[in-house]
Amino acid sequence: MMEFIRAATLLFMLLNPFLLVVYLIDVFDKLPRSTFRRVVVRAGLISICVFSLAAVLGDVLFRDLLQAEFASFQLFGGVVFLVIGLRFVFEGNSAIKGLRGESKHIAGSIAMPLMIGPGTISASILAGKRLNQIWAVLAIATAVLASVGVMILLKYLHDYVRTRNAELVQRYMDIAGRVTALVVGTFAVEMIMRGLTTWMASVR
Repeated sequence: MMEFIRAATLLFMLLNPFLLVVYLIDVFDKLPRSTFRRVVVRAGLISICVFSLAAVLGDVLFRDLLQAEFASFQLFGGVVFLVIGLRFVFEGNSAIKGLRGESKHIAGSIAMPLMIGPGTISASILAGKRLNQIWAVLAIATAVLASVGVMILLKYLHDYVRTRNAELVQRYMDIAGRVTALVVGTFAVEMIMRGLTTWMASVR
């Protein structure tokens, strides 16, 4: 049971719904609550499927199926998040206008790369190693559904506060987004460095 709790907690912390809502501020503003709820639930289901596949297949996913080193995934993921972080620093909330559009098209954009990334994939593979397949999938589902639930709750709080002081909320989210981007950019560079370190160790 302790391994189950650890696996679910680690994935929840890596998903970090409090950080995700900053990146989804455009979606927060654009979509009504019912549509937003359907979109994030769909994104959560996509993430559960991908994470469960990673947990079941483990290292085989990269070594045998993709025939690539996990370090390559770390490097690419780090570059993606670095680009997102840089755009957010210089452009603010307008950096995520790519998530705008019809709700049926943005669930995948929320799932990848915001929810599905090197960190969460690694945590899923680790869960598959520490737990049997059924418990690993349950831990993944628990973490993802908890994250989705927090995002839906924050959407309700956002709409409630915005109706009373819209300008203050918008200013806060823009500042929070730029500050958070610094953290994400730092994490992205760390991912790139880890990928390089892993790759260099494998070729020695």
